[in-house]
Amino acid sequence: RHDWGRTLTELANENYLMPLRGWAAQHGTRFRSQNYGTPPVTLSSNALVDLPEGEGWQWKGFSAVRWAASANHLYGKQITSSETWTWLHSPVFRATPLDMKAAADAYFLEGSNQLIGHGWPYSPESAGEPGWRFYAAAAFNQHNPWWLVMPDVARYFQRASYVLRQGKAAVDVALLLPTDDAWAHFTATIADVAPGTAGSLPVGANISVNEVVASQLGKRVIQQILDAGFNVDFIDAEAIDKIGISYPILVLPNLERLPLATYRKIEVYARSGGAVIATGDLPQRAPGLKESESDSSQVQQISQELFRGPGAPGYFLADEADLGKALSQVMKQDVSLAPAAPDIGFVHRKLPFTDIYFLANTANHMIRTQATFRVSANQAELWDPVSGMTQSLGVASTVRLAFEPYQSRILVFYHGAPRRKRPQIFTAKPKVALPALDLASDWSVTFSGLGRSVKMERLHSWTDDADTKYYSGAVSYEKKLNVPASLLKPGISLYLDFGPGTVIPLPAAPSDFGADGTGSGSPRMQAWLDSPVREAALVFLNERLASTLWLPPYQVDATRYLHAGDNRLRIVVGNLAINEMAGRALPVYRLLNDRYGERFRAQDLTNLQPLPSGILGDLRLVPRATRATPSGLRHASGEGQY
Repeated sequence: RHDWGRTLTELANENYLMPLRGWAAQHGTRFRSQNYGTPPVTLSSNALVDLPEGEGWQWKGFSAVRWAASANHLYGKQITSSETWTWLHSPVFRATPLDMKAAADAYFLEGSNQLIGHGWPYSPESAGEPGWRFYAAAAFNQHNPWWLVMPDVARYFQRASYVLRQGKAAVDVALLLPTDDAWAHFTATIADVAPGTAGSLPVGANISVNEVVASQLGKRVIQQILDAGFNVDFIDAEAIDKIGISYPILVLPNLERLPLATYRKIEVYARSGGAVIATGDLPQRAPGLKESESDSSQVQQISQELFRGPGAPGYFLADEADLGKALSQVMKQDVSLAPAAPDIGFVHRKLPFTDIYFLANTANHMIRTQATFRVSANQAELWDPVSGMTQSLGVASTVRLAFEPYQSRILVFYHGAPRRKRPQIFTAKPKVALPALDLASDWSVTFSGLGRSVKMERLHSWTDDADTKYYSGAVSYEKKLNVPASLLKPGISLYLDFGPGTVIPLPAAPSDFGADGTGSGSPRMQAWLDSPVREAALVFLNERLASTLWLPPYQVDATRYLHAGDNRLRIVVGNLAINEMAGRALPVYRLLNDRYGERFRAQDLTNLQPLPSGILGDLRLVPRATRATPSGLRHASGEGQY
């Protein structure tokens, strides 16, 4: 079976990938490929394409994005793209800007630095609202009422992607994939499989290397490496044979088969100072019909000498659960969080003059922690990739950090001559509590798509009102805001505070469907947090755009836009297209299916209901005392932009 599986891979490489890459080169373009699935390409098959791409949002499990990113790190390619937002918060048109960010951050943590969005479906005017859609993807276009904040959302993706392309990936741990074991588990394709039963086929029946590898790795090994404060790349025997091992730590996860030539190189690596950790079982067999007979005894001998003999340089862990602890004993953590925060992931990029860390909170709640980085630097800065603001942190490698739900941060550590310091702004505790102004009542609300205005005595979802229950579109909220002169003094900042948002309980038992790393199945990826403004807004003060509102914290610094006395507050809110879809009959595809067969199924469109819309929270104007010092925070419109 092993030799048959390897032959299938060689046929795919030689008759598919290599000719296509050659054709692309002849025509002055580059070859992008999602190199996984069937036919059974391997990790190193990515060396045969120009732009490897992955998919799937399981950043702590086996992921096709990490598969592609690892190959790029091994073979010296800078750009890793990801098929992004497929099946995001189904049904179609349900996804919000915060859903987009939460998913994008998961892809970034897996190694992506180019987001290929799924999707932007074409829709003619004759299709009406919300237009055509692709069954397997979210729809990101002007048919979404929240599209009014998309420029800011896109700027976040742009900044993060750019930063994550700088320098080289700094990854400590290489995880050796059991490719030879995967080939050995291939079975002949089962004919006449009933629709919907593919998931019950035995492992190997789909002739997919990554599917078998994901099954063999299980759920714990990658999570343990990440939770221990390290990042991880995949590596395979072919890469070791061609380019060696450039990582300080190599993990052999419960391997049965390993080519003798590869194992000898691993032995040399271990005796030259590289840390080799084997979990579960040690390699006992050479792969292949002939090699199994001729080389297996030597494979067993290396296993004995490398892990169990006197002075053995390797580390053997019978229980895989001990891997995280062992890693921390072998090498200092790249990032250490106290208290531990397993929902925070990181990516480390290294340049000659700086170390860059991208950190993201993947949880739906606030996390406060102290982060210690394995760097020595003359100066550090904290960058906000949403706003573009930067803040000087001095020279410390330990930083206290607070992460809002789904917030991401970038820390930059500079080596060499100190950079010019930037001004900082700190929040100070006021001697006397300053009263907040209640802004939740007496609003004039205009539904632009209906051409009507109403008075809203108290803020609530417009779906509570029969006339606007199924309304999807932009809505303008307006009121006068009287600000006392006593609040407009030096040292006081004024914030529009919309509230914290509402946590959505996570599913107790996520599905295993799509465990090959492609992200199919349920539950769909989403942000498990509902905004107090459903779903996004533009905030105007005295007809000046003060901010967009689409992610936590749901607050706007209004200080420089206000004056004593009456001010005009206008908030333009866009909700979801789902409400309009719920208020009318959905398309019927019977005639289409009769003619062409059922080529697709509408994405979770049964029993649609209108969702809460508009400003839902108890909006307040909150004064806070601040003090400025000579050294810090700059806005993107000034010198602190990046």
